[in-house]
Amino acid sequence: VQLQASGGGLVQAGESLRLSCAVSGFTLDYVAIGWFRQAPGKEREGVSCISSSGKTTFYADSVKGRFTISRDKAKNTVYLQMNSLKPEDTAIYYCAGEGLGFGCYGVPMDARTDFSSWGQGTQVTVSS
Repeated sequence: VQLQASGGGLVQAGESLRLSCAVSGFTLDYVAIGWFRQAPGKEREGVSCISSSGKTTFYADSVKGRFTISRDKAKNTVYLQMNSLKPEDTAIYYCAGEGLGFGCYGVPMDARTDFSSWGQGTQVTVSS
């Protein structure tokens, strides 16, 4: 599975961004996708994931109610809509994939074990 994250940028607190994760190599019917983020000096943190069926999603408590994960099977792309952004959301955001029905088990997500394929990150900076 190859993944390409995009959509990051610099926004002010309270604004929105939509990140995209373009998936190739497998269709989304076979791949669970997770979004993680890593701020300077901090460990990589799970943000949200969506199962390969698309029926199950999970969110970290820190983003619940503000972020929404979704997917477009026709484009083989997963999105992370981020609303009401806060300065503490500033980080490099990564998307990750796992096949064969694995990967999106719940929260907290484990970057070391839940997903084996990773894309490059996209920087999100939220100014106060």
